[in-house]
Amino acid sequence: MSIDVFHLLLLILASFRLTRLILFDRITHWIRNPFLEEKEEQLQDGTYEIYLNIKGSGFRRWVGELLSCYWCTGMWSTILLLGGYWVLPSYFIPIIIVFAVAAAASIIETIVQRLS
Repeated sequence: MSIDVFHLLLLILASFRLTRLILFDRITHWIRNPFLEEKEEQLQDGTYEIYLNIKGSGFRRWVGELLSCYWCTGMWSTILLLGGYWVLPSYFIPIIIVFAVAAAASIIETIVQRLS
């Protein structure tokens, strides 16, 4: 099955946003919490750095490893979105558009903040 450039761009942005939602947003902390422990440490310059400790063993540890790896979660997010796009496009295209618009908005906001 082929995919046009426009839909590919939407999928790229949606995958980026879904991955960041899963890995970094506070609203999804409840997903990460059973698998990861976040430790915050203050550095000498006054800034803070967050370290991740993976919890448990077996499946729990495997999920923790997945959630601690941006590249891994990005791959699975992309597979989910692309699979949904191909299998159930009428349901997934609106979801993909929402994630893509949110990604574009976050990129624009980052640029605007840096220019201010």
